[in-house]
Amino acid sequence: MSTATDTMNLVTDREFDFHPRDFARVRALIYERAGISLHEGKQAMVYSRLSRRLRETGYTTFETYLKWLESGTSSQQEWQEFVNCLTTNLTSFFREEHHFHTLTEWLRNRGSQPTRIWCAAASTGEEPYSLAMTVADVWGLNAPVKILSSDIDTNVLATASRGVYDANSRGLNPQHLRNYFLRGKGGNSGSIRVKPELARMVEFRPFNLMQTSWQLGEPFDIVFCRNVMIYFDAPTQRKVLERIHGVMKPKGLLFVGHSENFTESRDLFTLKGKTVYDKV
Repeated sequence: MSTATDTMNLVTDREFDFHPRDFARVRALIYERAGISLHEGKQAMVYSRLSRRLRETGYTTFETYLKWLESGTSSQQEWQEFVNCLTTNLTSFFREEHHFHTLTEWLRNRGSQPTRIWCAAASTGEEPYSLAMTVADVWGLNAPVKILSSDIDTNVLATASRGVYDANSRGLNPQHLRNYFLRGKGGNSGSIRVKPELARMVEFRPFNLMQTSWQLGEPFDIVFCRNVMIYFDAPTQRKVLERIHGVMKPKGLLFVGHSENFTESRDLFTLKGKTVYDKV
């Protein structure tokens, strides 16, 4: 039964009924599934993005869609679509460029030797390919480096795996384009594709930071987990940091987003430079 508050807050000029209780349910489900903490100001975003799922599945209200989602009769694929809709994937090549300067210096000091890097929020691939280009600039395309690139959103990973981008993509200079991309011709004019020699350095894999089992192989020397923690509340941030700490080698480096700060977790990581942390 609707409460007075629900009725007052119902937006009546929209395609689908969307009550405050529906938003509260979405908040609880995405927190449970992906650790994402949505604040009250995200109601319009949730409505806009999840409306696509209602159209696709044939439901006319958020209430009936969410009941179906939780009933156990919906597919695992629909849960994945639900999560995909509510994740944010802003990215570009060499975003927060100072991090790649730091990585370049680290690689030069290390000397060419087997190295594992984890990009924990690969999105559409610009970040992991930027990592690969940085490695190739220092050690060459045959560098003994493996870059595991994961994301909770399977749609963006499909884009990343294809490795096809606009030729005018932000962050790429003429040298990058010449050395690491193939230019499209004919109907593909205006597009570029990552060269196979560079793509071989990168492995894409779906991964949810909330899952309890982290089977990621050998420990990592470098972890890029940028602009992810801002979507988590403090307890979730701490839990994820503890798990990242557990999959890194001693003295490994953690790179985070410009608005992320983990000074309260000094027992795990200490600040090395601008949004770069040393594993304790």
